[in-house]
Amino acid sequence: MSVLCYNKGCGQRFDPENNPEDGCTYHPGVPVFHDALKGWSCCKRRTTDFSDFLSIAGCTKGPHNKEKPPEPVKPEVKSSGEKAKDLEDQKPKFNEYIISAPKPQEAILRPSADEPMVRVQHKVSASLKQALEKLKLSENTTEKKEEDEEELKIGTSCKNGGCTKTFEGPESDSDICSYHSGVPIFHEGMKYWSCCKRKTSDFNTFLSQEGCTKGAHLWKKKNMGTKVVPCRFDWHQTGAQVIISIYAKNAVPELCYVEANSTTVNIHVIFEGEKEFKQNISLWGVIDVSKSVVNMMAAKIEIAMKKSEPMSWARLDLPPPVSPPKETEKVQEDSGDEDD
Repeated sequence: MSVLCYNKGCGQRFDPENNPEDGCTYHPGVPVFHDALKGWSCCKRRTTDFSDFLSIAGCTKGPHNKEKPPEPVKPEVKSSGEKAKDLEDQKPKFNEYIISAPKPQEAILRPSADEPMVRVQHKVSASLKQALEKLKLSENTTEKKEEDEEELKIGTSCKNGGCTKTFEGPESDSDICSYHSGVPIFHEGMKYWSCCKRKTSDFNTFLSQEGCTKGAHLWKKKNMGTKVVPCRFDWHQTGAQVIISIYAKNAVPELCYVEANSTTVNIHVIFEGEKEFKQNISLWGVIDVSKSVVNMMAAKIEIAMKKSEPMSWARLDLPPPVSPPKETEKVQEDSGDEDD
C-alpha cells in the first residue's frame, strides 16, 4: 500500500517496501521570503511568483519519508493566573517551520498610475556644456555659409502646394499666393486636397485646382523640425537606486525633460540637433521622485531613480495585464469544441 512522502518539496506517494536511497527529490532546507523574492535556503534559485516557488524542483536526493512532522502542541485552557505561570511550559518543544504565502503588499500599497507627473530635476555636466558650445559655433559658421551660397535665383518655384508661380525678382514678394494648406489625397481613383476636398478623377484637373488659401509665397523650404528616432538605452540597479542610461550624444538641456510619478516615467530627449527620442515606462517598482535626478553628459543621459524601498527589482517595466478572453471568443471556442 502506498503512503505519502512528507519530505519538503516532494508530496508524492510511495511504496515503503520499495524505497530506494535516491527515490525522492526534496528540499532539506527551509523556505526563505526576502525582498519579494522566494526560495529555499538549500539552493540558490529565487522567484517573485508564489506559484513558481511551490514548483521549484528539489535539490537533494534521498529516500522517501513516511514520518509526518509533529503538530504544534496546543495549550490547555486555563485561568489567567495559570496562563502566566505555565507560559514557558506551553511553548512547542520542537523547531517549527511555517510556510505562508507572501502578503500582496505590492498590489495594496502600489500608488495609482494617475498620480500627477512631476519634472525630475536635471544636472548638466561640464563636458556637455563644452560639446554644445563647440557645436553651436560650428553650426553658426555653416548656416552663414549656406545663406551666402543659397541666394534666391530667378525662376525659383513657390513651395506652397498648388501654387504655380515662380520668383521673378523682389516684386514677386508682393504678389498674393493662392495655395492649398492641406495635403494631396489619392483614394479609390479620386484625387483632392484635404483642405477643400474638391474631388476629381483626372490628374491634370487636380493639378489645375486653384488654391483655397491666400498668403505669401514660400520660396525656400522650411525647417521640418525634429525627427523621432530609436535610441539605445539600458538599465541597472543598486540597493537604493534604479538607473536608466540613454545613449544620446549632445542632448539639448533646454529641450529635454523627464516627467515621473511614483510608478511611471516619461522620457523626452532632443539630441544631435534634430533627433528626438521618446519613451514612456510603467515601472516594476515604486520610486521617490523628489530624490531622483537626471544627469546629462556629452555621450549619454542617466536617470537615477530613488527606490521607495530597498528591494531588488525583477525587471524595469511592469508587464501589461493579461485581458480575459471576450465573451464572443469564448462562445466560438465552445461551439468549436462541440463540433469536434
